[in-house]
Amino acid sequence: MLRTHTCGELHDHCIGQTVTICGWVQAIRDQKNMQFVIVRDHTGSVQVVHEKREDPLSALISTLTAESAVTVTGTVVANEKVKLGGIEVTLDALSVVSAAPPMLPITEESALDLRLDWRFLDLRRPANHLIFRIQTAAELAMRRYWADQGFIEIHSPKFMGSPSESGAELFSVKYFDGTAYLAQSPQFYKQMAMAAGFDRVFEIGPVFRANPSFTSRHDTEFTSVDTEISWIESHDDIMKFEERWLQYVLQSIKDHYGDAIARHFGVDVIVPTVPFPRVTMEEAYAILASGGHVLSPETHGDLDPEGERRLCAHIKEKTGHEFVFVTDYPHSVRPFYHMRHADRPTLTKSFDLLWKGLEVTTGAQREHRFDVLVKQAKEKGLSLDPIRHYLDCFRFGCPPHGGYGFGLTRMLMVLLNAKSVREVTFLYRGPNRLTP
Repeated sequence: MLRTHTCGELHDHCIGQTVTICGWVQAIRDQKNMQFVIVRDHTGSVQVVHEKREDPLSALISTLTAESAVTVTGTVVANEKVKLGGIEVTLDALSVVSAAPPMLPITEESALDLRLDWRFLDLRRPANHLIFRIQTAAELAMRRYWADQGFIEIHSPKFMGSPSESGAELFSVKYFDGTAYLAQSPQFYKQMAMAAGFDRVFEIGPVFRANPSFTSRHDTEFTSVDTEISWIESHDDIMKFEERWLQYVLQSIKDHYGDAIARHFGVDVIVPTVPFPRVTMEEAYAILASGGHVLSPETHGDLDPEGERRLCAHIKEKTGHEFVFVTDYPHSVRPFYHMRHADRPTLTKSFDLLWKGLEVTTGAQREHRFDVLVKQAKEKGLSLDPIRHYLDCFRFGCPPHGGYGFGLTRMLMVLLNAKSVREVTFLYRGPNRLTP
């Protein structure tokens, strides 16, 4: 018989009904007189109960192994003593669709690297399964908000003939008789869409960074969430959009999964108020210095991870807010295409968004004037020929525009208080991991 219900549906109007469920064996208690099997599917778990006899069904249950795939038919009965929703299924028939070996290669206590080796098993755990329901809800909310604001979705190419950011952190691949590069960002193509008159665009897609870093926040392939908007007056317009967008997304996540997140991760989803706090980089340095954290000259006008954490802690203490925009980065730490302040040409109209101590967004107003863009590229020591197709976008009239790139896995990491992006990525890619 085909599945008639999922485990999560049995609580609704199924008492007294005969149902067929399909899932995995989560646990078995084979007692002297009774047998109990916990069956789990993508919606939850249910207890299956059978009176032990000298019969083939009892013998089959005694041989079950954890994580075997099974089909169960039985009657749903109310039992307030059962912790799994106050119901259970009295067993009529059980079929083993695919048996698992007696010993599993991982447990919940296994080291993360070992669990990543057996990721499909690790993802069966309800908490890990929930992560990707949350991710789905987040992306749906993002798209809903963009659609309501008149955005167009684009899918930019991931093979590029020249770097999209810089020569650093770049993967090169053989491309017929030449060399191509994996896109580090859809940045150039978002701006091309502005020059094409698309006005407002977004993209959710993979990007690639050849970064040999082993930190909790870095990976070599991740999902970037990108937005670009035309006819802006400054980068403040972009920040205003992003904070409202994020408020909407987090409210949607809280509405759909707030209780489950609290139950599985012990986290209360805080929907932020707007506007988010804003501090300039100069102000951020002063705040950190007053707290005894003097940034190394190696940061070159940027923030280090400890500085990000301390700044967010300061903002949280002063305002109660988990988010803070850090604005006006020096041009030395920003790409050539970031617009600079007319009255302060060493500073860019740019920002990072920090959330609970971690950078989740980089954004800016872009330079749309061809001659200025060329000048700034030369100042950065860039050769113009590899980026001539990009520069051509600004020769024939381009509106003032800006946007941001947002890290999806970093969002999930911060939202759920995970220790690493590895825990919230479906299949993580890093310097030492290309499998499974």
